[in-house]
Amino acid sequence: MDTVSTQITAENCYEILTIAKKQRLSELKETAYKFMSDNFLQILRDPAVYGRLTAAERDLILKRRMEGQKCLMVAEIHDVNVRVGSRPPSRDSSRPQSPLSFVSIEENHMIYYYNEAKKEWKSLTKMPDEINTKGCGICTMYNYLFVAGGIKGYGDKSKLSDKVFCYNPLTDHWSEIRPLNQPRSQLKLVSMDGYIYAIGGECLFTVEKYDPRMDRWTPVAPLPKGAFAVAHEATICNGELYVSGGSLFYRLLKYDPKRDEWQECPYNNSRKKSTDMVAYKNFIYRFDVNRDQGVNVFKYNTVVKMWHDSASLQQTNPLPFRCAVIGNCIYCVNKIQTLQFIVEEENERFGPEPMKAPVEAKGVLFPFVLSLVERAETSA
Repeated sequence: MDTVSTQITAENCYEILTIAKKQRLSELKETAYKFMSDNFLQILRDPAVYGRLTAAERDLILKRRMEGQKCLMVAEIHDVNVRVGSRPPSRDSSRPQSPLSFVSIEENHMIYYYNEAKKEWKSLTKMPDEINTKGCGICTMYNYLFVAGGIKGYGDKSKLSDKVFCYNPLTDHWSEIRPLNQPRSQLKLVSMDGYIYAIGGECLFTVEKYDPRMDRWTPVAPLPKGAFAVAHEATICNGELYVSGGSLFYRLLKYDPKRDEWQECPYNNSRKKSTDMVAYKNFIYRFDVNRDQGVNVFKYNTVVKMWHDSASLQQTNPLPFRCAVIGNCIYCVNKIQTLQFIVEEENERFGPEPMKAPVEAKGVLFPFVLSLVERAETSA
């Protein structure tokens, strides 16, 4: 039994499962299901395996993959406005640092997760050197992390990247998947109904969709002309994709995947630049950061199609942040602190005490949520 368990692969897992079911070897059957769950994307792409599983078995391996403790995580990425070069930053604290300080190309880009029990951030994995973290897009799907696009190279030799990388927290393994059809920087990457969408980018209106079962990117309806140049925000609510921000701060667009078309939603009253936008239940929450007023939150009811003021937080010169949702809490993360925005019925508010930020973190922090197995939870 132990020998077979260690020799299971993507090529023989279905045969082992078949033998286990025929001979009623429940432990071996569970081992085969666990392998399929741990390596879900690989199994999904193989019709000789996934195509022969029953609907109940497909649901089972995906359900097991999504189980576990949902953890807030952050990835270190480069700010597109910061110069990147080979000169390391000065260690002399007495010397003033330029606002456009150099970021060393030798730096390791890490992913951290928040250990809720110990109330502290811990390192999870190092991002591969091949990932172009400057201007990349990040999202999660099926409890995998995806990182796409960005700018590769430095200075005059820099160019846009079409590479896409995938991290599996259950196996602690990085892999490269099918590249984008079009190189992109400052794109938005979101997942919806089992597909990944790469939206826009610097001076791009095109959108493409990734099918993990076919391992293929295909074009879909582009953003409407005059919509956004760069720096837009995107989120998913009730099976529809919403995009806002960018060069026209107050516009909100909705993509209907069934019709493959974009629609204009009611404008928001705010004319400020949003720092991020996320969805919870039937609402989209838009966060604006204002140097004088602090943080203002607006919400859009996707059912009745109306905007409302939600909440505000007085802060002096607040830094921009990115958001991730766990349960009814929206975590607003930057290098200084992590705010908690609590959404309850008829009561939306910021938590009284901000969480700490990862002490060692560099660059810009991009938050996301994955479920971790116990060995990652207890790692140092």
